[in-house]
Amino acid sequence: MEVIYGLLPAIIIMGLGVLVALFWAVRSGQYDDMEGPANRILMDDDDPSLPEKSGTRADDKSDKRKNKR
Repeated sequence: MEVIYGLLPAIIIMGLGVLVALFWAVRSGQYDDMEGPANRILMDDDDPSLPEKSGTRADDKSDKRKNKR
């Protein structure tokens, strides 16, 4: 019975902490766009996002062919 007197305040404090975290998340916009990241993969652009590097393997092969002529 004495354990309950210690656990009840701990449970109440933890519950209040969870509620504060939930309200903070809602107010800061964490739940504004729940479907956007899931749909972003479906609407992925086919264009490469990284710039092409000069001196790639394809360039090396074409240079070797030019040198053989």
